[in-house]
Amino acid sequence: MDSLTIHFFIFLWRCTAISDLMINEQIRDKEVRLIGENGDQLGAMSSREAMRLAEEAGLDLVKIAPTAKPPVCKIVDYGKYRYELARKEKEARKKQKVIEIKEIRLSPNIDTNDLNTKINAARKFLTKGDRVKVTLRFRGREMAHMANSKHILDDFAENLSDIAVVEKAPKVEGRSMTMFLTEKR
Repeated sequence: MDSLTIHFFIFLWRCTAISDLMINEQIRDKEVRLIGENGDQLGAMSSREAMRLAEEAGLDLVKIAPTAKPPVCKIVDYGKYRYELARKEKEARKKQKVIEIKEIRLSPNIDTNDLNTKINAARKFLTKGDRVKVTLRFRGREMAHMANSKHILDDFAENLSDIAVVEKAPKVEGRSMTMFLTEKR
């Protein structure tokens, strides 16, 4: 065998290994459960018999459930089947909602009006369906009074208690204290 033939076989092997669905001659199981082209159950049979039925119909034999005992194969047009799977996957991605985390930063010596402005911003984020991370940042000497400043986060959560619930309680991480809020269900 020359090197070109060897490279061709390696290429073919890679293509079959990368493909997530096994089709036609790639199916090496002794026995498979077969589903016909119309969706009717044809029962358990040898993979050769299933391959013969697929060839008679002029379609492909595709292994759709490899983990089942015995594996489930279906007689379908492979190109059309792949297209349908891709379309369903795209539709599922379109429908899913991505929840973002919005951060609101506070300082321990924040004034009441500033706190109310931040609360209104958090309210807007929560009504849009986003999670809110409230961070109380400490600088310099403020680090000595961390325990006294926890009430700011508690007041923040209490003012939003009509639309939000505390997902993660206030927790000290380095120079900051963080809390997560989510919309009530």
